[in-house]
Amino acid sequence: MLDSLKQAGKNIGRELGRTWENLSEGWRELLNRSSDALTHFSRNKNEVPIESGALATFPRWSLLAGEVEETDKEIVVRVETPGMEKKDCRITIEGNILYVSGEKHFERESHDSTYHVMERAYGSFQRTIPLPGNVDADNAEASYKNGVLSIRLPKVDGENRRAVQVH
Repeated sequence: MLDSLKQAGKNIGRELGRTWENLSEGWRELLNRSSDALTHFSRNKNEVPIESGALATFPRWSLLAGEVEETDKEIVVRVETPGMEKKDCRITIEGNILYVSGEKHFERESHDSTYHVMERAYGSFQRTIPLPGNVDADNAEASYKNGVLSIRLPKVDGENRRAVQVH
């Protein structure tokens, strides 16, 4: 009986070790691949707590996943900004740095409910995306569809700074 308990303890220890290793590997991959996408959301001044208890505040960090694609003529940047309206997105270009900022508003359908899971971040944010080269900021175009902000940046030599209107 004692031997079977010892063996069960070893098996549990081995499984816990594998679980921890998988969790650590997943965390390392998230940091390596998405560390730039991990975006801080600042608290709004007029933010009202959801309710008392563990979920009284929103998460302050969220992933704004993006991609930067380059062709011979342009650089295209796409950033996932789900739950936002295009009017809440701002884009600024300084040299070869793209700044995407905005505000994600919390809208509650009912005030007589209780949240049990709150994983979505709300508030103001800014995401900085380095570009692989200089772009023509005066001819940049931005669009917003299905929660994805797309910015088309024609490539040029030199340096520009300009805000881009989202269409």
